[in-house]
Amino acid sequence: MSYGPRMFIRQASAAAATYPTLRPETVTTTTSHHLSPAFPGRAPWGTANKLRAWQQGALEKYIQDQPRDFLAVATPGAGKTTFALTLASWLLHHHVVQQVTVVAPTEHLKKQWAEAAARIGIKLDPEYSAGPLSKEYQGVAVTYAGVGVRPMLHRNRCEQRKTLVILDEIHHAGDSKSWGEACQEAFDPATRRLALTGTPFRSDTNPIPFVAYEEGNDGIRRSSADYTYGYGNALADGVVRPVIFLSYSGNMRWRTKAGDEIAARLGEPMTKDAIGQAWRTALAPTGEWIPNVLAAADKRLTEVRKGIPDAGGLVIATDQDSAREYAKILKKVTGEKPTVVLSDEKAASKKIDQFSGDESRWMVAVRMVSEGVDVPRLAVGVYATTISTPLFFAQAVGRFVRSRRRGETASVFVPTIPMLLDFANEMEVERDHVLDKPKSGSEEENPFSEEDKLLADAEKLEDEETEDQLPFEALESDAVFDRVLYDGAEFGMQAHPGSEEEQDYLGIPGLLEPDQVQLLLQKRQTRQIAHSRQKPAAEADLLEKAAEARPVVTHKQLLELRKSLNTMVGAYVHQSGKPHGVIHTELRRVCGGPPSAEATAGQLKERIKKVQEWATRMR
Repeated sequence: MSYGPRMFIRQASAAAATYPTLRPETVTTTTSHHLSPAFPGRAPWGTANKLRAWQQGALEKYIQDQPRDFLAVATPGAGKTTFALTLASWLLHHHVVQQVTVVAPTEHLKKQWAEAAARIGIKLDPEYSAGPLSKEYQGVAVTYAGVGVRPMLHRNRCEQRKTLVILDEIHHAGDSKSWGEACQEAFDPATRRLALTGTPFRSDTNPIPFVAYEEGNDGIRRSSADYTYGYGNALADGVVRPVIFLSYSGNMRWRTKAGDEIAARLGEPMTKDAIGQAWRTALAPTGEWIPNVLAAADKRLTEVRKGIPDAGGLVIATDQDSAREYAKILKKVTGEKPTVVLSDEKAASKKIDQFSGDESRWMVAVRMVSEGVDVPRLAVGVYATTISTPLFFAQAVGRFVRSRRRGETASVFVPTIPMLLDFANEMEVERDHVLDKPKSGSEEENPFSEEDKLLADAEKLEDEETEDQLPFEALESDAVFDRVLYDGAEFGMQAHPGSEEEQDYLGIPGLLEPDQVQLLLQKRQTRQIAHSRQKPAAEADLLEKAAEARPVVTHKQLLELRKSLNTMVGAYVHQSGKPHGVIHTELRRVCGGPPSAEATAGQLKERIKKVQEWATRMR
């Protein structure tokens, strides 16, 4: 059985009789004839007949080091599957291993792996459950959940034959203690283990099996990758698309369980519960925010399809009921029934495959399309879910960044939620999994240190809707185009849906180089500012401030303000001799407002200024 193209086998065989002495240069052509760097989708521009530079580099490093464990971190859409199967082909051909086990997060993904492997002659059984494996297969594709149910089955397979285990999206092995322990038990005897992930960070401190952690100068252990290829590098190489985030604000009104009616505007500083309720009000299909944003996203898709005729859109919903309602709205907007994918449906994988291969406009899904699922034609997305972890956000955006040809751009619509805007502005930040939490002062030294947990609370362990949101009833909502975020910068002026100002940004061409995107956004904002200055104030129906003049106070910024306040209070404790609690109570009495854990940025700044004033008087 040939596990790669003839050229690859001839070069590899001629280079060395045993794998330890094989030189890295012998892998330069690898699987060029059989394996597209973007498969199982289409190959990106210019890369159909060769490995990408990062794949080549990672392969050479592996062959040179010959490690038992190898962690490759590559941004979604970069081609981790190609790298992994190329390496599997090499290990099988050189008899380093005799079989392959692929572990994937979902049923759909394990089938996708089996299909991809079959293209280069590696046959994996995606339906394997127990017992001897048919001789026609070189391995199996299973899920983390499946390993969790029968770890000893897979351990026995590893003990019987030399096995390469490919752990796709390895961070899932830390989703629960049982999954992590099962993976450790099942694959501890494996000859080789290849861990892959596009997002090696988690919000918890559950250790991930077979991942090395190194202690930094601060005493905190962080995950250590053997090869890293981040979004920034991939964007520079043209491997992924640049992402334009279009943010929408608006006025929300809802009723609490106590019967109180509350009104707020998305993006304004609010308590955590108020942000959650305003967010859910915006996403309620009964209001005006969702219909307006979906209509704007469809206009954007129409523009993108002028350059990318088969471009598709994806709406990521919080739950199945919302997904169905969003689909109804999209049908009214487009006249075309969208594909609805629900994770508990038997036909879910088939629907995804069908949508991937046709030219229909929209798909609506709850969560199974958020990670790893390869639909290369997705170019426009709507983040219509209240899931608020950086892990889920990164994986969701990763569905739109896969580049097929030079100049393609991706557009993702998001509500103006400070946390999401923060994630969007940090697209190029490379993160590691932090195993230890920073040591902080004791509660006795700082009774308000509990406030430092606010950011951690926002990043829940599980990628799911937060459970502590108070019961409420969404009453009404409207939508306002707020800003465009691109490459860490913000552009645009607030505008009503359907206005010329909004259309300026929805009509950005779908085929642009990254530097052209930024230049065009700058030009359009300059033009809008000039136009706004010419307009009489009486004609302005919105607070027309440029994005750069409307900074959003993020959770991180609020956290820094709280820390600054606590530091100032701590210093004043030593100066005045008063306890922390007394000083904080006095600040609330003088300045007004809620406890600092719920205070706005303005209230926190006012208290910091007041403490400084008190301290100056005592000198």
